[in-house]
Amino acid sequence: MKSNNEYRICNKCVLDNTAEEITFDEEGVCNFCHFFESLIKPQWHPNEFGWELLQAKLEEIKKYGKKRKYNCIIGISGGIDSSYLTYLAVKEFKLRPLVFHVDAGWNSELAVKNIENIITKLEIDLFTYVVDWEEIKDLQRAYFKSGIANLDVPQDHVFFAMLYHYAIKHKIKYVLTGSNFATESILPKSWGYDAMDSIQIKDIHRRFGNVTLKSYPTINFFKYFIYYPFVNRMEIIKPLNFMPYSKENAIKLLSDEIGWRYYGCKHGESRFTKFFQTYFLPIRFGYDKRKAHLSSMILSGQIKREQALKELEKPPFQNIDIDEEKLFIAKKLDISLEEFDGYINLPKKTFKD
Repeated sequence: MKSNNEYRICNKCVLDNTAEEITFDEEGVCNFCHFFESLIKPQWHPNEFGWELLQAKLEEIKKYGKKRKYNCIIGISGGIDSSYLTYLAVKEFKLRPLVFHVDAGWNSELAVKNIENIITKLEIDLFTYVVDWEEIKDLQRAYFKSGIANLDVPQDHVFFAMLYHYAIKHKIKYVLTGSNFATESILPKSWGYDAMDSIQIKDIHRRFGNVTLKSYPTINFFKYFIYYPFVNRMEIIKPLNFMPYSKENAIKLLSDEIGWRYYGCKHGESRFTKFFQTYFLPIRFGYDKRKAHLSSMILSGQIKREQALKELEKPPFQNIDIDEEKLFIAKKLDISLEEFDGYINLPKKTFKD
């Protein structure tokens, strides 16, 4: 049954009709919950069967890398998922990862310190790629001017583009990622758009950008879906989908063993992303990404719906000084505060435009 203009919220998760594509069945359960049950659950194995599958893959990685310095590569942001995966890879899986970080100019102090602690305590190698600031700054301004919702595309695309480029360059076949169904199985497409669409990136920059993107790396459809997996035999592995994964337990372990510190919200390791998700998206578009993140955790059994509803009673930007962050981001992007505030009132666009 299609949703209408009257406010509705799912009876099973906490997604509501701020997601324009949401529908509800006769019992008030949304299509995202049905999607999880029919398509996500069959791929998610947080059990003994999953552990056996993972062990087989780990043996394959170790055999492949027997005479290599590194047998896999892990992208790290300083956030929970990638930090926990890195810890497991070294301490539990006994792998020899090269840890790869992309600095897009927005790392929080906590993220930097978390990465430093992980590398030091685990005694592993880190390579950091620093994105040309003038280029990504211009691209981010272009995204603001475009009027679309997903302003994180310039960061997200370069994170994965450089990780895959570096893996291929150094002949590392196995890419391990902290992406997981337990905390991020649900996200309405209407709230954003695929960050891997390089055609959109180039078009938005052509229309609204000013600086030539000489070094900003991109991945096209051919490389992402054909060249990397079939020609180069690259494998992207998501180990957290093959074991029980609890965000709360991961935070405790990392805090106790590494001295890792939490930064307040999902993806809050990036100062830009934290502001974008907790203030800009809710104020400009009415999208509160906590609803998607909390719904994922409800469906994976990590929290109860009542806990999620209680959390949503709090404002999404409760832990940041909005005026201070707005001033910081405007200054860093070389725009006035008035221009920055003006972006909130631009005509709203989607990828369809």
